Amino acid sequence: MSGSKPDILWAPHHVDRFVVCDSELSLYHIDSAVSSELKAGSLRLSEETTATLLSINSDTPYMKCVAWYPKYDPECLLAVGQANGRVVLTSLGQDHNSKSKDLIGKEFVPKHARQCNTLAWNPLDSNWLAAGLDKHRADFSVLIWDISSKYAPETAVATEKVRLSTGDPEVGLVVTKPLYELGQNDACLSLCWLPRDQKLLLAGMHRNLAIFDLRNTSQKIFVNTKAVQGVTVDPYFHDRVASFYEGQVAIWDLRKFEKPVLTLTEQPKPLTKVAWCPTRTGLLATLTRDSNIIRLYDMQHTPTPIGDETEPTIIERSVQPCENYIASFAWHPTSQNRMVVVTHNRTMSDFTVFERISLAWSPVTSLMWACGRHLYECTEEGKANSLEKDIATKMRLRALSRYGLDTEQVWRNHLLAGNEDPQLKSLWYTLHFMKQYTEDMDQKLTGNKGPLVYAGIKSIVKSSLGTTENLRHSRSGSDRQADIIQYLSEERSLALQLCGWIKKGADLDVEPFLNSLEQEGDWERAAAVALFNLDIRRAIQILNKGASSGKGDLNLNVVAMALSGYTDEKNSLWREMCSTLRLQLNNPYLCAMFAFLTSESGSYDGVLYENNVAVRDRVAFACKFLNDAQLNRFIEKLTNEMKDAGNLEGILLTGLTKDGVDLMESYVDRTGDVQTASYCMLQGSPSDVLKDERVQYWIENYRNLLDAWRFWHKRAEFDIHRSKLDPSSKPLAQVFVSCNFCGKSISYSCSAIPHQGRGFSQYGVSGSPTKSKVTSCPGCRKPLPRCALCLINMGTPVSSCPGGSKSDEKVDLSKDKKLAQFNNWFTWCHNCRHGGHAGHMLSWFRDHTECPVSACSCKCMQLDTTGNLIPAETVQA
Repeated sequence: MSGSKPDILWAPHHVDRFVVCDSELSLYHIDSAVSSELKAGSLRLSEETTATLLSINSDTPYMKCVAWYPKYDPECLLAVGQANGRVVLTSLGQDHNSKSKDLIGKEFVPKHARQCNTLAWNPLDSNWLAAGLDKHRADFSVLIWDISSKYAPETAVATEKVRLSTGDPEVGLVVTKPLYELGQNDACLSLCWLPRDQKLLLAGMHRNLAIFDLRNTSQKIFVNTKAVQGVTVDPYFHDRVASFYEGQVAIWDLRKFEKPVLTLTEQPKPLTKVAWCPTRTGLLATLTRDSNIIRLYDMQHTPTPIGDETEPTIIERSVQPCENYIASFAWHPTSQNRMVVVTHNRTMSDFTVFERISLAWSPVTSLMWACGRHLYECTEEGKANSLEKDIATKMRLRALSRYGLDTEQVWRNHLLAGNEDPQLKSLWYTLHFMKQYTEDMDQKLTGNKGPLVYAGIKSIVKSSLGTTENLRHSRSGSDRQADIIQYLSEERSLALQLCGWIKKGADLDVEPFLNSLEQEGDWERAAAVALFNLDIRRAIQILNKGASSGKGDLNLNVVAMALSGYTDEKNSLWREMCSTLRLQLNNPYLCAMFAFLTSESGSYDGVLYENNVAVRDRVAFACKFLNDAQLNRFIEKLTNEMKDAGNLEGILLTGLTKDGVDLMESYVDRTGDVQTASYCMLQGSPSDVLKDERVQYWIENYRNLLDAWRFWHKRAEFDIHRSKLDPSSKPLAQVFVSCNFCGKSISYSCSAIPHQGRGFSQYGVSGSPTKSKVTSCPGCRKPLPRCALCLINMGTPVSSCPGGSKSDEKVDLSKDKKLAQFNNWFTWCHNCRHGGHAGHMLSWFRDHTECPVSACSCKCMQLDTTGNLIPAETVQA
């Protein structure tokens, strides 16, 4: 200070006033800038704020430090420490009450003159003012003055002895006897009162930090350090203190005061000021000499356990409030992250430190970010259904409905998915037919087509080359008989069965399939399938039935009328009109019907390449009417199209082979649906496709997704489902209880060789009603640890809670015996190593936070970050 380095102080109870002090005290009022033009006498601090000078005080020369009175009344009382050690009470001319008049001008004079380095008002007992002075061999360096005994009744007796006579007004303004004297033959460079107790004072002495207790001034707690300047207490964490020396900041924890818990990165230049943010937890600002940058250290998320010896991590950043070198700064007492800085030429700037914006994208598709004390959530206006279309939301809802886990009626999985996606419907029906055929083969134990089924129709068709019979048939129901060549083989029948047209067995009757389509109300498709099986009369019957039904289309009658007029004459008007007008039909199956009727034998491109017709129907049509060469070319081309598009209907062609994995890879790349990919590929096990890295990647990603959603039960169900279909995926035991003495597993007998020892069920962790008592290690016969609550050796079966009745135990035993009784499991704290039966521990920590062992103060349950989490599917329920 003293004219060379200005300092700045905010008023404790006026958020719009601050003082700049160097050779004089200047009081400013800060206001919002309502217009671009400045008022007379105003200074612009920022685009939004200006400052107006209210008063100047030049009555206190040789200022070295200033402290503002912390109470509201008197509101503009300041203590000024001078170069000669005197402390003077002064005002800025804003008070006119009697209290202020009695105190203004009062001086507190030490025995020996030397510089006053720091001042600190007691925040609880505001009549106490601590002053830190330079060293004098015959005097104390920390003096605590009582500015007025009448404001502190409890100290009236002590202060009456030291106060001078008030009869002489000139003499009454000078006080020479302090209330307390501390720190003899030492220098005090910084001071702060500890908020947790009004009698505790933290002082930065010449070579140490000392905590003085005014209740016993003969004793002090101190730690030797060079970081003794600028001591300041975190307003949100009263045990955390910051101090500095040269370019280094030390962070102290008063609960373990032996050494700093953290030392911040050393700056190249000496520090001039450090200050905690009063509106933000754990935010420390530092300023170095000849710098226009203020460094911020965010310790908001810093853990400080007493037994942790590792340095906590911090987030460091820098801000530049102005272009010129900064002399000092001051945090605003109430505005979030706001400060005012002053330069050496008294130029001031109002600056707000913007928070780091940290995005958080939850596994349930919510995007949120925090900025200061506000939490923002991203929502899309006008797109209320956007979340429903997101694949993550779909997979989450499907997981709740147990999608993919129906292994008996496999086709039902598309219903669990919502019955909205035709590709999923085709996929699960394909897998259902594959499983159905494989089971039939297992029962008959004839033929070797079982493995061929999961290889897809592409492989089945290739295996049928040269074995096909061709038959000539005519369309039933037409007046004229025209021969149409159909092809037949065992492999083609298998393909038709996988397409769902015919049932299992040698019977080629499609009537059951047509009936099922009629029940679903899919009249056009049913009519087309009937026509493709050369039954025009049945197709017309279906169309008429569809038109007469409540939900049917009346235009189906017109289509039926057109079909009834079919003629095989190539130059007939009927064929000419149907060829022209069929493209105007909206339904693809109706278009395909007339394309089939107007096409030449062996040339059915109008049906085969009608892309809106289901793949399984086009493939079944091709298996009936294309010769081997044509069929092979068509299947090959269609398979490549399905693979490139990632269309799940193509699984019918590729099967669960490498081509199927390629197709599924395109599907996952397009949709991100690892859920369907995982369940689909598991259906073909045991198979080499499960060893493919891509399949393993999908499965692990889906498991991680379930864990991220906290669907732990669903993930466990998936693992069980996976182990049933793929026994090689069953994980080995990863955790076991070992003996404290020999280190061997207590349950080592739970190995593949039964005769080597007891099973794990004999150690009190099974659901068997017959519980045995095993209290020693089976390896070294040393005793097992005792439960901290019941004091019984671990391994002894107990009731669900301490003191539980026998009836309680019977209730427990009546539960599902397939599951192990968790109450008897070994459980212990990883920090203090104390524990016992799981049931007893859970019962204890419902009502307590500390360890049940009497001599241990460990907060066991609070250390468990997942202990209070519950599965998300429980919340959904």
